[in-house]
Amino acid sequence: MNVIFPPTSRYALTPTATFVRADGTPLTYLRRRFVPAPENLALLQWHQVVQNERLDNITAQYLGDPEQFWRLCDANRALRPQELTETIGKPLRITLPEGIPGVPHA
Repeated sequence: MNVIFPPTSRYALTPTATFVRADGTPLTYLRRRFVPAPENLALLQWHQVVQNERLDNITAQYLGDPEQFWRLCDANRALRPQELTETIGKPLRITLPEGIPGVPHA
């Protein structure tokens, strides 16, 4: 069985592996996803958090998809999504996805 995630999922490019149980039953699982280093992600722009702001609204505004909050987590080294909007005035990196280079000095 292959595990298929939509292209917008954080797991879309994560490879799978198969473990065969003692009874011969195959068990497909996701390999570990390594979070990219933020400095390796191409910066698009900065966003400054305002009072009562929600992460899904920020990602909808900049990335066109409220479910892409995980990209902001990756870009800002956040383990908990809510920590990105807890501090008013906090600057957030808005970046391109991993593997997509930006244009220098654009």
